[in-house]
Amino acid sequence: MAPHVLILGGTTEARELARVLTARPGVRVTTSLAGRVTRPGAVAGEVRVGGFGGVAGLADWMRHEHVDALIDATHPFARAITAHAAQAAAATGVPSVVLRRPGWRPGPGDRWHPVDSLEEAAELLPSLGRRVFLTTGRMELAAFAHLTELHFVVRSVELPEPPMPPHTEVLLARGPFTVADESTLLYDHCIDVLVTKDSGGAATSAKLTAARELALPVVVVRRPRLPDGVTSVPDVAGVQRWLDLDSP
Repeated sequence: MAPHVLILGGTTEARELARVLTARPGVRVTTSLAGRVTRPGAVAGEVRVGGFGGVAGLADWMRHEHVDALIDATHPFARAITAHAAQAAAATGVPSVVLRRPGWRPGPGDRWHPVDSLEEAAELLPSLGRRVFLTTGRMELAAFAHLTELHFVVRSVELPEPPMPPHTEVLLARGPFTVADESTLLYDHCIDVLVTKDSGGAATSAKLTAARELALPVVVVRRPRLPDGVTSVPDVAGVQRWLDLDSP
């Protein structure tokens, strides 16, 4: 029977991993997507959409589908599913690893203000600017809803969910974006402060370069810690080594 690898996906790295593993003869690959985006990008191999019903549901699915390895390649801020994956892997005895791209690091000229939560970011904002480019995700605007004196520009693939700040302008767009794109957006909307999560990767890092060039302050929400005892690797090649597969 072909070994079955379950990828908890939704990231660029998850799609790349699925592509690489499906090209391996004799490997069955299933990518699970949360279903929060109605038009996700194409994914190689088998795809399932929707939640599992918590730790017990994920463990039951893994047993029923004879999963041999679990790869958590979800977003670095998907705290709940990462915790569920670790618990389900422990309950089933299935080896697991977390694929986490490295976080961003400030460079010369950056005006970063690291915080540990969205609430802390919201508390800091009024002291930094009045027009905010908010890039923390369409489902997490509630932490800023009480900031009635600030104007927010929110970019999202799909319409954000309330509650949200009363003065919010929504831009529907899908990345990646260039530095020129981001510089134009910041300039045209008179942005004086950027808020972002430390997602890492190149797909959304251009806004940081644009903010640096315009000398804008950036509020950076730090990543949550991984659960105790969880193994992590930084890239697709690291997953292949963990699976004992040589990189092509």
